Amino acid sequence: MNISRTNIDELNAVIKLSIEKSDYEATVNETLKDYRKKANMPGFRKGMVPAGLIKKMYGKAVLAEEINKILSKELNRYISEENLQILGEPLPNETEQKTIDFDHDENFEFVFDLGFSPAIVIDFKKLGKLPLYEIAIDEEMINNQVEAFQNRFGNYVDAEVSTEKDNLIGSLKQLDEKGAVLEGGIQVEEAQVSIQLVKTKKLKSALLGKKAGDIIKFNPAKAFDDKHYLKQLLKIEDAQAESLTSDFELTVSKVNTFVPAELNEEMFKKSLGGETNITTPEQFKEKIAEDLKENLRYSTEYRFLVDTKEALTKYVGMKLPVEFLKRWLVYSNEKITREQVDEEFDLFVKDLEWTLIRSRLAKDNDLKVSEADLVALAKETALMQFRQYGMFSVPDEYLDNYAKSILKNEEERHHLVEKRSESMVLEFIKNNADLEVKTVTQKAFDDLFEK
Repeated sequence: MNISRTNIDELNAVIKLSIEKSDYEATVNETLKDYRKKANMPGFRKGMVPAGLIKKMYGKAVLAEEINKILSKELNRYISEENLQILGEPLPNETEQKTIDFDHDENFEFVFDLGFSPAIVIDFKKLGKLPLYEIAIDEEMINNQVEAFQNRFGNYVDAEVSTEKDNLIGSLKQLDEKGAVLEGGIQVEEAQVSIQLVKTKKLKSALLGKKAGDIIKFNPAKAFDDKHYLKQLLKIEDAQAESLTSDFELTVSKVNTFVPAELNEEMFKKSLGGETNITTPEQFKEKIAEDLKENLRYSTEYRFLVDTKEALTKYVGMKLPVEFLKRWLVYSNEKITREQVDEEFDLFVKDLEWTLIRSRLAKDNDLKVSEADLVALAKETALMQFRQYGMFSVPDEYLDNYAKSILKNEEERHHLVEKRSESMVLEFIKNNADLEVKTVTQKAFDDLFEK
């Protein structure tokens, strides 16, 4: 057994690994003996098949398997012992690798290309300031959220006459070309026509001030842009909605007007998922401000990630073994062509650069994801999913069980490990880099993503 390495440059190397007959012969012979003991072939008693026949039938496969085992073991051992920081995996050399002949060769030589991860050194004192944005919670944002909750839990009640935000309820009948009710045409009882959704000003104006008993003629297809709403209103299918051109007659039976929910304890509980200690509008607004700040934290954290990636990758100025990486991407994924790799390589490099920087910071500063970290993150993920369905007060037992089921899924577990690792690295950067905290409005913050 012999392994040698030739460094092409600081990012590329060639490894040659020679395997001699003495490295594999004993193991191969023992394996073939086991095959012979277990062989059950017509014309021979069990275990008495000639050794030559066993070797002829299985020798090549056994040899190839043993060579591959030795090759994998020795390559990994060498890379580990030499502390080589490789990218991807070793690739067969395209020029020096000779054809392997398991039928006739006794000694074998394998030649591999290696691509190295570049050295990464970060001096936060020289990095410069990193922007850290905070979004100001103003009165308008709070009032908008209060209004959203009031609309969410409000109700429609009967009204005398219609206004712009009301619904007209009544019998809706399709008319023929002469304006008479079409026999066998579309008819909907208790149809709900939303004045707010009407797109033409003329018709919207005509629907205002209506009361029970009034009759209005209009063309629904021209009145509403939303085909989905049109289908619901007229109880029709897609094809009918696309081809509909008729006028309809609406005989109003009643007017529904929307009344936002009152700011009271019942509404506070509904809005805050069972919160019981909020009793006044002032307390409600304070709680909304807290929740807005927490929700916006995810946005500002993401922005910090974007800015940090850009600053650190620019600072490091990373050099990569480009040709090796392109070969490896094609080699490791049969569905990807070289043309696709060339086209999307810049995006791949950006992700790779950040991954390498993040991994280096985590390793150098012993930032390890613990099982407790994963459980906590899984429970947080579970709680967010429950809240999407309006479940704000979830028993710990349910959260624990749901978190366990998440962590049993290897793909989900890996995702959480990556997420937690990244957050730990970002927190480390915050504590060590020079930060420039900027308080901005929501609009100014949103505009950052348009640049």
